[in-house]
Amino acid sequence: MTIERWENIINNIKDNFEVEEHGSRHEDGMGGIDIDFIIFKGPLGMMKLEFITKPAILDKKTTYSRRIGSETKVDYIYSDTEKSSKFIAYKWNEDQEAWVEIDSKSFSS
Repeated sequence: MTIERWENIINNIKDNFEVEEHGSRHEDGMGGIDIDFIIFKGPLGMMKLEFITKPAILDKKTTYSRRIGSETKVDYIYSDTEKSSKFIAYKWNEDQEAWVEIDSKSFSS
């Protein structure tokens, strides 16, 4: 999904549904992750959509020793210019009082 498509989805939601919360946050882990989200009341109840953008992984280096009981360490090298993005949809579950991820296979039929 592209940024333009995400912005179109946000505009459609704002036009057609009651928006509870809309914002973004930044997490410093894993090379810096930007998460844009919107929470709204949709036809299935409370819904949350997230658009996650993070740097692409260029290389993975594993450091280890062949000694018994030694640790293995994995270092990732992230791109400064290339980004990867992911779209995730959640539905609020009243029984669990938590967001439950909607399986992407249920969208395509």
